Amino acid sequence: MEKDIHDIVRRDYANIALEKKENSIVNDRKENQVVSATVGYTPEELALAPEGANMGLGCGNPHRKAAIQPGEIVLDLGSGTGLDCFIAGKTVGRRGRAIGVDMTPEMLSKARSIAKENRIRNVEFRLGEIENLPVADNTADVCISNCVINMSDNKWRVYREIFRALKPGGRISICDIVIMKELTQEMKEDEAMHSC
Repeated sequence: MEKDIHDIVRRDYANIALEKKENSIVNDRKENQVVSATVGYTPEELALAPEGANMGLGCGNPHRKAAIQPGEIVLDLGSGTGLDCFIAGKTVGRRGRAIGVDMTPEMLSKARSIAKENRIRNVEFRLGEIENLPVADNTADVCISNCVINMSDNKWRVYREIFRALKPGGRISICDIVIMKELTQEMKEDEAMHSC
């Protein structure tokens, strides 16, 4: 593929954040709630996230298996506008922390604005790629990700970074899509297949 996958994904998610994505329903709050409920979020979990954080972009609910506890540090790969970070932030409480990492400045800007408007202090958002996480070794108790790792062309590197970022005994909870057979060359070259 001529273009870098990161560039394609960054462009498409910037357009979503800026509400420029054609035929997109991600800026419809009611529809986003329905989509998120369909992939496994409970109404109680969705109520933990402030207005604007849920864009309906996930393919599952990483909180179901993460067993996040009060006081823990949670690392969210591909945090977008922060849905999973805000839910994690409420779960870990004031003594814990949720760190979201996203490579799209427009998504981070939205997430940071939501956190600021809602005076949420135990959630932070960092610019970075999941293949090179902007966190120190042994930072997180739990790493979560929701429909993001599939867009990386170096999954081995992503998992090495997760292992590096987790504390000893740390755990991961990932919701994602996988393919069961080799993609055709046409599909591999289709930019839309690499993003949202």
